Amino acid sequence: MGTGKEYYVEPVEEGYSVKSLGAKRASAILPTQKKAIEKTLELNPDLKPHVARVRHTKAGHPDQFEKK
Repeated sequence: MGTGKEYYVEPVEEGYSVKSLGAKRASAILPTQKKAIEKTLELNPDLKPHVARVRHTKAGHPDQFEKK
């Protein structure tokens, strides 16, 4: 059973942070986006994480989130 929280993956200077909605501090900082997404799934396997876009695509641009 997971934490019940929604998690966000965002790029930071050290790699990628994993934060729950409304948290002031990161739950984890990992070197790659993939590892950060995997961590969110460990914390709450019932919900897909919100992942910050890091490049421009047809679907969006940086500073937007998508569900993975």
